[in-house]
Amino acid sequence: MPDAGTGNSTDAGNSAATGAPAPIQTPAPAPIRVALVDDDPFVRASLATILGAHPDIIVCAECADGHEAQQCYREHRPDVMLLDIQMPSCDGLMAAEAILSEDLAARIVFLTTFTDDEYLVTALKLGARGYLVKQEVATIAPALRAVMAGQLVLGGEVLGRMDALVGMRAPTAEALPEDGLTEREAEVVAAVASGLDNKEIAQRLFISEGTVRNHVSVILQKLGLKNRTQLAVRYYQRLSGKSGI
Repeated sequence: MPDAGTGNSTDAGNSAATGAPAPIQTPAPAPIRVALVDDDPFVRASLATILGAHPDIIVCAECADGHEAQQCYREHRPDVMLLDIQMPSCDGLMAAEAILSEDLAARIVFLTTFTDDEYLVTALKLGARGYLVKQEVATIAPALRAVMAGQLVLGGEVLGRMDALVGMRAPTAEALPEDGLTEREAEVVAAVASGLDNKEIAQRLFISEGTVRNHVSVILQKLGLKNRTQLAVRYYQRLSGKSGI
């Protein structure tokens, strides 16, 4: 007479006998933690609603001026801080300078209604990872993901201002002023100025990502710069004939 437990024990035995590995479930990446800084509570609420619709983004903190932004960064260490420029008491540029002086790795993205050339250049010289305009709300979430991937992000209207500043349409190695760089290094600088990350630069130049990282490190050392953002800003400033970093 068959044993009631035979079927279960046989199935278990077959599973053990085949040695089939249990399926590996890859954990979902942690959501991007964003801090919002704007003196207008309606803007903050709207941004929180827009970003809250994306499962990979959470708003971890909100603040109303630059002083609060500095304290917020120390307490919450957001992955990205979306920072307005014109605010009372302490504006966004002052806050960004203070935050980046404490943590060069801070990801600051300016989100403002102003595309003033002076604001734009100052923001990027400070080491901001991006400059977006509030009217282009659909670009904010993709921009946050791009920043987390190591890219410099500029809104469409901002890119138009960069083109106007340098009188060009796209960065090219041939247009780079002599800066003591090799031809390959000049190509890397032009690619960085285009907003490409290491993987994209590697694909464009047919080299490895490790080689790209090495080139960027050497270039930064040669030019006495701190990060890729300053490198891109220097590129545009040199092409426009302006002094800068």
